[in-house]
Amino acid sequence: MVGIISYGAYIPFYRIKAEEIAKAHSKDASFIKRELLIEEKSVPGCDEDSLTMGFEATLNALRRANIKTDEVGAIYSGSESPAYAVKPNASIIGEALGITNYTSADLQFACKAGTAGMQACFGLAKSGFVKYGIAIGSDTSQAAPGDILEYTASAGAASFIIGNSKAEEIAELEGMHSVSTDTPDFWRRGMQRYPRHAERFTGEPAYFRHVIECSRQLMKKSKTTPKEIKHVALHTPNGKFPSRAGKILGFDEEQLESNFIVSKIGNTYSAASILALTDILDRAKPGEKILLASFGSGAGSDSFLFKATNNIKKLKPARTTRHFIENKEHIDYAKYCKITGVTR
Repeated sequence: MVGIISYGAYIPFYRIKAEEIAKAHSKDASFIKRELLIEEKSVPGCDEDSLTMGFEATLNALRRANIKTDEVGAIYSGSESPAYAVKPNASIIGEALGITNYTSADLQFACKAGTAGMQACFGLAKSGFVKYGIAIGSDTSQAAPGDILEYTASAGAASFIIGNSKAEEIAELEGMHSVSTDTPDFWRRGMQRYPRHAERFTGEPAYFRHVIECSRQLMKKSKTTPKEIKHVALHTPNGKFPSRAGKILGFDEEQLESNFIVSKIGNTYSAASILALTDILDRAKPGEKILLASFGSGAGSDSFLFKATNNIKKLKPARTTRHFIENKEHIDYAKYCKITGVTR
């Protein structure tokens, strides 16, 4: 038995509306909102980065459960915007939490680096090499001024404590599957400030191909139909992609509800699909099945099937994902440029 013991989320306080970004570039905000289904996005403060957000999300995960930090044997932090070019977020988070004698690493696979860390922790916990592992997905994503990505690239983090104790698991792992290919839909060379993308190419041969195939294969392996799944968390580069992919897979809007948080916070990259998972876990009931499917440009997808257990009712109160979404302050484009370092 292996599964999720606890979880935590973190989303910055600042937001910028799509209209504010469009006004700065003399663009039509209504067109952007209609095409991307993005109303606003989160913006990291001047003292926030993937490291601090990953730490905050992990603290929220620890507050929910009775976990002794000296029993944590692994920390994996997934991000494409680490605090240092050469120095891991994971070991700094471990030090700040007072954890010792653990294995750690920073992982990078665009927006699926967080789920890659979850896979590593599931493997270590299932094998018995560690009692608990912490998997984090955290990003302060960047986009060139005026690029379509500027309307979506945002910031946030999610953290999961993973273990092999049936008495503690709130969501049992029933299966996982991955698909990887060399599909160059999004990339950034060394020393380049902003990433580049292949526009529409990022949809059909990249996102849809991987997310749909990976999810279908997982359901086939686990002999599970879409109707048996109560909640679905897909990667959210915008509002349209997960909605379309979900419908192709046979899910309705009620099952996909948590994916729509993207319209209020934007694309949090490595945290995107797993932030939707935290929102699901905030309201999931025992016995409900959950499908999670991440996507990372380059390209690949990780899919997981979970089943909520009775232990989910025993978690201690903590700040929910919706709390972070609703707790916000809107800023103008000038302040956005100042605190993020964006230059037109």
